[in-house]
Amino acid sequence: MAQQLGLTEISEKTGLVSMGEPKPEWMKIADCKAPVVCAEINLDKLLNNSLKHQFVLQELPKFPSVRRDLSLVIDKQVSFEQISQIANKTERKLLKEMFVFDVFEGKPLPEGKKSYSVAFMLQDKEKTMSDKQIDSIMERLMSNFEKEIGADIRK
Repeated sequence: MAQQLGLTEISEKTGLVSMGEPKPEWMKIADCKAPVVCAEINLDKLLNNSLKHQFVLQELPKFPSVRRDLSLVIDKQVSFEQISQIANKTERKLLKEMFVFDVFEGKPLPEGKKSYSVAFMLQDKEKTMSDKQIDSIMERLMSNFEKEIGADIRK
């Protein structure tokens, strides 16, 4: 969303957000004993910045998107960027979005491994996708993840 508003960075140094811990008396009033971090967003600055950015409106899609999830057991040094590059190279046309929704490290995974659970959003602008078409894309993705980064697909 930050990129859609023309922002390359949202941090305290840009003045768009300030972060910190609440005052101890506020924590006492709220009867909060757990550590808390607060963020305050400067909406005036955010709005002024977004007004400089040109928005492109698109017609809503006529055909539904489809979400498929994969859990990949990979070496710890493999980054999400590598996974993203493989996915985009495998399916450029119908892959609309992908994101990690869970990362797991530790037992029962082997030492030096981690598990990424990744969601893939697929959509065809011309027609509703069939199960056969979706399964074919997911098979190609799994095959390329196995070949290129040595991923084990958790089933």
